[in-house]
Amino acid sequence: MAEDGNDPVATGDSDRPAAEPDNDTNSALAEEGATLLRRLEISVAEAEKRSGKNAMNMQETFTVYLIETRPMDAIAEGRNPAPDSLWRRYSEFELLRNYLLVTYPFIVGPPLPEKRAEFVWHKLSADNMDPDFVERRRVGLENFLLRVASHPILSDDKILYHFLTEEHGWKEVVYETGFQAKADSRLRALSATFRVRNPDKRFMEMKHYSDELQSHTSQLLRARARVADRLYGVFKVHGNYGRVFSEWSAIEKEMGDGLQSAGHHMDAHAASIDDILEEEEHYADQLKEYLFYAEALRAVCRKHELTQFELEMASQDLVSKKQQREELATGIVRTFSFKGMTNKLFGQEAPEQREARLKLLEELIAEGEEAVKEKTAECEEHAEGAWVDVHRFKEQKDKDLREALINYAVMQISMCKKGIQVWSNAKECFLKM
Repeated sequence: MAEDGNDPVATGDSDRPAAEPDNDTNSALAEEGATLLRRLEISVAEAEKRSGKNAMNMQETFTVYLIETRPMDAIAEGRNPAPDSLWRRYSEFELLRNYLLVTYPFIVGPPLPEKRAEFVWHKLSADNMDPDFVERRRVGLENFLLRVASHPILSDDKILYHFLTEEHGWKEVVYETGFQAKADSRLRALSATFRVRNPDKRFMEMKHYSDELQSHTSQLLRARARVADRLYGVFKVHGNYGRVFSEWSAIEKEMGDGLQSAGHHMDAHAASIDDILEEEEHYADQLKEYLFYAEALRAVCRKHELTQFELEMASQDLVSKKQQREELATGIVRTFSFKGMTNKLFGQEAPEQREARLKLLEELIAEGEEAVKEKTAECEEHAEGAWVDVHRFKEQKDKDLREALINYAVMQISMCKKGIQVWSNAKECFLKM
């Protein structure tokens, strides 16, 4: 979302902001220093419904999206080359995102638009094949690509470039990375959450913040859906005014023209609500993006908890091995153990056995120290990278939500002004009777 630096002022239809990413968004994100958007202009130009057989050899209907890219240097030189284009399914966008999340676990990954409509008012279709929903998802997928391509780290990923430029074979390249084997299971992450002994307070606070962000945005979206329902009813009731005035005009001679004109104004006002609420859905989609960002924040926290838990387990195992070495070297058993009991019952081990065990423990301790060192470095690296990206995310969030809420307010003001104008026109019609 581009910010023009000026607060919009509601003075009419010209104040109504654009509701979807366009070339201005592309340029604004490129100015943030992203390498890929400096080289490529990226857009999801259109969506198309297709039919085919799935992996189970069953017929299915699905939607594909046309990705277009053009080199920025050609555009800068004044040339307008035909864009390179390819089609992608939503599931391919999901594969790309999953790869990025596993490969860069410290990054607050941009979310995809919803697969099925949520927080919709009752007249809006929840069908994922509905043309209006598909169009909003097209906009969301373009926004996702612009987010990734504008990210200082994700934008340099080769798999992303393959996704944008290679229609065939890119999946094989993704799977060759082995990213699926690196993915942490939800069960392991959940176990680490409850078993980690010394959680980082910063990540605990961030997890709490993500919960609050999700709660507030979901409440706002529910409230907006309820308002949209009521607003739809109020506008449609104006259609009753139009019908009554038109029918009344048929029996009046002096008042007929004024009543009929007022009825036309009311009919136009009632019909306008469909376009208004459709535009409003685009602003709701911007809020939904940050509803889904909350889960991305939690994923970063879960990864840190898992890394911290593995570090604690490695440290605990190392302490245990060192204690075993000390007990074996001194012959003093400080804690109860099966080995200690057998020594008391059957006597001490032979010197050769003892030396062999000491040598094995030394090797295990060396391996354990290396494991602790690696896990410590991994934990610190994840924390450092995460906080850099969280800072970037918060700046982006503050700017985007401020812009979205201002634009939503501007749209509401414009709608109210049109309502006032309708009744002013009706008043003029009544004065002429």
